[in-house]
Amino acid sequence: MRNTIKHRVSYFYDSDVGDFAYEPGHPMKPHRIRLTHALVVNYGLYKRMEIFRAKPASRHDMTQFHNDDYIDFLYRVTPENMDHLRAEQTKYNVGSDSPVFDGLFDFCGISAGGSMEGASRLNRGKCDIAINWAGGLHHAKKFEASGFCYVNDIVLAILELLRFHRRVLYIDIDVHHGDGVEEAFYKTDRVMTVSLHKYGEFFPGTGDVRDVGVARGKNHSVNFPLKDGIDDESYKYIFEKVIGKVMETYRPEAIVLQCGADSLNGDKLGSFNLSSAGHANCVSFVKSFNLPLLVLGGGGYTMRNVARAWSYETGICVGKEMFEEIPYHEYYGYYGPDFKLAIRPSNAENRNSRQYLDEITTLILENLKQVTFAPAVQMSDIPQQSMGMTDEEEAEQNDLDEDKNKDVRITQHRKDKMVVDEDGYVSDSEGEDDELSPRPSKRRMRLNQ
Repeated sequence: MRNTIKHRVSYFYDSDVGDFAYEPGHPMKPHRIRLTHALVVNYGLYKRMEIFRAKPASRHDMTQFHNDDYIDFLYRVTPENMDHLRAEQTKYNVGSDSPVFDGLFDFCGISAGGSMEGASRLNRGKCDIAINWAGGLHHAKKFEASGFCYVNDIVLAILELLRFHRRVLYIDIDVHHGDGVEEAFYKTDRVMTVSLHKYGEFFPGTGDVRDVGVARGKNHSVNFPLKDGIDDESYKYIFEKVIGKVMETYRPEAIVLQCGADSLNGDKLGSFNLSSAGHANCVSFVKSFNLPLLVLGGGGYTMRNVARAWSYETGICVGKEMFEEIPYHEYYGYYGPDFKLAIRPSNAENRNSRQYLDEITTLILENLKQVTFAPAVQMSDIPQQSMGMTDEEEAEQNDLDEDKNKDVRITQHRKDKMVVDEDGYVSDSEGEDDELSPRPSKRRMRLNQ
């Protein structure tokens, strides 16, 4: 019964995101977002959702969580001046794993802007599910970068959701522990974090089952440490047991789901053995509760598999079945030699015995018995003002654009607001059908200063 409801989906994509590159040989490749979007378009998923290009997060937006001096450093640092900022690079853990690259701040703005606007649209009742595959950068800390992540878009989005919702559930299915998000909310009962991840001599080295939160946040951090090779059957077994009990005891009013694709079989940095169907089952299960849902990306370092998984999970969000043969398009060559959508498991050993999984599950369920769904009334660091655009601000921006461009038939501002209707045409996101146009052209990147 729960799965028959048609969900309104807002999807955030900025075509500039694929232009960024960390550095030669770095495993994090933003181009994977472009590959994902190409599949979303060529499978026709765009016809069932609104597509938006979010306003990039500003320095002010980012400092709703992050330290002002840290964000100022991200804004200023470039490959040209980085040698003069060595001390600050060390202070803020920027370099090596999280390098300085051209357009670093712009990349962070795109990632965070999509997640924040997605949360804002959920708050305003404009959609049931919001998707930002450029988000999910869960390692970034308040004062420093970590694990390829500079600005924690997830924390910023959750802070936005907390303005309208008393309890927010965060779920992380990345192979790495969602340490940055857990740390941000470790002392509050208004956010419950659940992370299923590899543990033991593996980055970031945190996420023991005994790490459960402190003060008001005690028993509101849930960690399921896993070993190599976990497969679909085992993952489904623990995920549905734990999340089902969390939903029953915590009763969240909104959910954020980080869908890190490095938990898939064949990832360059991961060591799990999930198929795309096993990974996507988490999306289906969480979606079935029919709560406001923000779906984000995260890790994932085999680009063709990231695109396969996230496009398939977009299909789950919009309720569209996708055929196995990948449609021919400009990136078709990435998917050889089979050119199929599915990612299949290998015959790798599953080192997570049923006894081990049951022992960890029992510990978690015992802790959850201590949880009450009556949270602290207020959390002092929640911003009073929305970090996303209000309806009034959106209308004001439209009026200002019209005043400035009286003789322009389709302005850049209108192009950025265009979405695709059921017939495949691009029209205004508020439902006006008087103009038809292609997708917007790319925005120029901020000049490095």
